[in-house]
Amino acid sequence: MASANRIGQINGEILRALSSLLPSLKDPRIQGLVSIVRVDTTNDLSLCRVYVSSMGGGDRKTLERGLQSASGYLRRELGRVLSLRHLPELEFIADGSIQEGARILGILNEITDS
Repeated sequence: MASANRIGQINGEILRALSSLLPSLKDPRIQGLVSIVRVDTTNDLSLCRVYVSSMGGGDRKTLERGLQSASGYLRRELGRVLSLRHLPELEFIADGSIQEGARILGILNEITDS
Protein backbone atom coordinates (compact mmCIF):
# COMPACT_ATOMS: atom_id res chain seq x y z
CA MET A 1 0.00 0.00 0.00
CA ALA A 2 1.25 3.44 -0.90
CA SER A 3 1.26 6.36 1.51
CA ALA A 4 -1.08 9.33 1.09
CA ASN A 5 1.78 11.51 -0.12
CA ARG A 6 2.83 8.94 -2.73
CA ILE A 7 -0.78 8.57 -3.92
CA GLY A 8 -0.94 12.35 -4.35
CA GLN A 9 2.22 12.27 -6.46
CA ILE A 10 0.89 9.42 -8.58
CA ASN A 11 -2.40 11.28 -9.08
CA GLY A 12 -0.50 14.34 -10.29
CA GLU A 13 1.63 12.30 -12.68
CA ILE A 14 -1.41 10.51 -14.11
CA LEU A 15 -3.25 13.82 -14.51
CA ARG A 16 -0.35 15.41 -16.43
CA ALA A 17 0.19 12.37 -18.63
CA LEU A 18 -3.49 11.91 -19.50
CA SER A 19 -3.88 15.64 -20.19
CA SER A 20 -1.16 15.41 -22.80
CA LEU A 21 -2.66 12.22 -24.31
CA LEU A 22 -6.30 13.35 -24.62
CA PRO A 23 -5.78 15.57 -27.72
CA SER A 24 -4.40 12.58 -29.64
CA LEU A 25 -7.66 10.60 -29.33
CA LYS A 26 -9.59 10.28 -32.59
CA ASP A 27 -12.87 8.90 -31.25
CA PRO A 28 -15.85 10.91 -32.59
CA ARG A 29 -17.65 10.49 -29.25
CA ILE A 30 -15.01 12.69 -27.62
CA GLN A 31 -16.01 16.14 -28.83
CA GLY A 32 -15.16 19.66 -27.78
CA LEU A 33 -12.58 20.70 -25.26
CA VAL A 34 -12.10 17.81 -22.83
CA SER A 35 -10.19 18.53 -19.63
CA ILE A 36 -9.34 16.43 -16.61
CA VAL A 37 -10.79 17.89 -13.43
CA ARG A 38 -9.45 15.43 -10.86
CA VAL A 39 -7.77 12.04 -10.53
CA ASP A 40 -8.36 9.70 -7.57
CA THR A 41 -6.34 6.51 -7.23
CA THR A 42 -7.12 3.83 -4.67
CA ASN A 43 -4.49 3.02 -2.03
CA ASP A 44 -3.71 -0.36 -3.57
CA LEU A 45 -3.28 1.23 -7.04
CA SER A 46 -5.88 -1.08 -8.57
CA LEU A 47 -8.29 1.61 -9.78
CA CYS A 48 -7.91 5.19 -10.94
CA ARG A 49 -11.04 7.34 -11.26
CA VAL A 50 -10.53 10.13 -13.77
CA TYR A 51 -13.07 12.96 -13.57
CA VAL A 52 -13.39 14.74 -16.93
CA SER A 53 -15.31 17.76 -18.13
CA SER A 54 -16.20 18.72 -21.67
CA MET A 55 -17.01 22.15 -23.03
CA GLY A 56 -18.73 22.52 -26.36
CA GLY A 57 -20.01 19.18 -27.37
CA GLY A 58 -21.68 15.93 -26.70
CA ASP A 59 -23.53 14.10 -24.01
CA ARG A 60 -21.86 13.09 -20.73
CA LYS A 61 -22.60 9.39 -21.16
CA THR A 62 -21.32 9.44 -24.74
CA LEU A 63 -18.10 11.09 -23.55
CA GLU A 64 -17.69 8.46 -20.82
CA ARG A 65 -18.22 5.62 -23.30
CA GLY A 66 -15.71 7.13 -25.75
CA LEU A 67 -13.05 7.56 -23.07
CA GLN A 68 -13.73 4.11 -21.63
CA SER A 69 -13.22 2.55 -25.05
CA ALA A 70 -9.88 4.36 -25.31
CA SER A 71 -8.80 3.34 -21.80
CA GLY A 72 -6.65 0.45 -23.05
CA TYR A 73 -4.66 2.76 -25.32
CA LEU A 74 -4.39 5.41 -22.59
CA ARG A 75 -3.28 2.82 -20.02
CA ARG A 76 -0.59 1.48 -22.37
CA GLU A 77 0.69 5.00 -23.03
CA LEU A 78 0.71 5.70 -19.28
CA GLY A 79 2.90 2.64 -18.83
CA ARG A 80 5.44 4.15 -21.19
CA VAL A 81 5.49 7.47 -19.35
CA LEU A 82 5.17 6.41 -15.70
CA SER A 83 7.50 4.14 -13.83
CA LEU A 84 4.98 2.12 -11.85
CA ARG A 85 5.13 -1.61 -11.24
CA HIS A 86 1.36 -1.93 -11.54
CA LEU A 87 -0.79 0.46 -13.58
CA PRO A 88 -4.29 1.01 -12.24
CA GLU A 89 -7.39 0.38 -14.33
CA LEU A 90 -8.86 3.64 -15.61
CA GLU A 91 -12.47 4.58 -14.92
CA PHE A 92 -13.73 7.79 -16.53
CA ILE A 93 -16.49 9.81 -14.88
CA ALA A 94 -18.04 12.90 -16.49
CA ASP A 95 -17.98 15.86 -14.12
CA GLY A 96 -20.27 18.82 -14.72
CA SER A 97 -18.65 21.18 -12.22
CA ILE A 98 -17.16 23.50 -14.86
CA GLN A 99 -20.50 23.90 -16.65
CA GLU A 100 -22.26 24.43 -13.33
CA GLY A 101 -19.71 27.09 -12.35
CA ALA A 102 -20.20 28.86 -15.69
CA ARG A 103 -23.97 28.79 -15.19
CA ILE A 104 -23.70 30.26 -11.69
CA LEU A 105 -21.29 32.94 -12.93
CA GLY A 106 -23.79 33.88 -15.65
CA ILE A 107 -26.56 34.22 -13.06
CA LEU A 108 -24.36 36.38 -10.85
CA ASN A 109 -23.45 38.60 -13.80
CA GLU A 110 -27.16 39.06 -14.61
CA ILE A 111 -27.83 40.09 -11.02
CA THR A 112 -24.99 42.63 -10.91
CA ASP A 113 -25.95 44.09 -14.33
CA SER A 114 -29.53 44.70 -13.19
